[in-house]
Amino acid sequence: MILIADSGSTKTDWCVVENGELIQRIFTKGTNPFFQSEEEISNEIATALLPELKTDELDAVYFYGAGCGFPDKIAVVHRALTKHLKVKGDVEVATDMLAAARGLCGREAGIACIMGTGSNSCYYDGKDIVTNVSPLGFILGDEGSGAYLGKLMVGDLLKNQMTLELKEKFLKQFDLTPADIIDRVYRKPFPNRFLASLSPFLAQNISEPCIHDLVLNSFKAFFKRNIMQYDNYQNLKVNFIGSVAYYYKDVLEEAAQAMDIQLGTIIQSPMEGLIKYHA
Repeated sequence: MILIADSGSTKTDWCVVENGELIQRIFTKGTNPFFQSEEEISNEIATALLPELKTDELDAVYFYGAGCGFPDKIAVVHRALTKHLKVKGDVEVATDMLAAARGLCGREAGIACIMGTGSNSCYYDGKDIVTNVSPLGFILGDEGSGAYLGKLMVGDLLKNQMTLELKEKFLKQFDLTPADIIDRVYRKPFPNRFLASLSPFLAQNISEPCIHDLVLNSFKAFFKRNIMQYDNYQNLKVNFIGSVAYYYKDVLEEAAQAMDIQLGTIIQSPMEGLIKYHA
């Protein structure tokens, strides 16, 4: 009996698996040790996961999470997990990027990408991540992500780069004022989650030329600033995981064609591939 977790900044997908078969699936809030303390992560496991978990006897735990790319951050999540879960064997904590690579490519080489609340990419050799262009987060990077799209959209709306009708429609739909937006971005926790939560407005209004161009150019920037830095990108298919890639698939394909990029698999979650990988 093993527990596999795929955790982004917005949600964590926990799957209990036995002999390659899914036994139970639980969703909790996202875990990111860059933004959360050990106590906060531990509390989420204790209050949201444990009451739902049908078994507390596990042979191994494989936790893949955003922000788990440094030894000290891995240690934080590892301690939080082992504090509450009874595990006979290994407790492995790795990056969400490795989850995407294993979930998309299995044991084959390829380029794997995440495009959800945040964005990331890597060249994967079938076992390990060989090369990774740092995503840098939604302020300095994260091109194509929900947070990045939300940031660009809000900036354009508040600086009157889109029509007044779109601006009023947006503020009414989300029951926000410009002051509310400034407060949520600059003063409240998890501004990336807040901005990503606004990005569905883009999907709903994608037929508007200014919105279509914003999304298209964001995806082109992702390809240029990330994928095109991998030496062999032209010879490999570029695979995607995440809600933004999935729901904006048509625009993503348009951007890839414009940049001469070969697209591969585009799916919402790596979990099915991870279950197969660990089986």
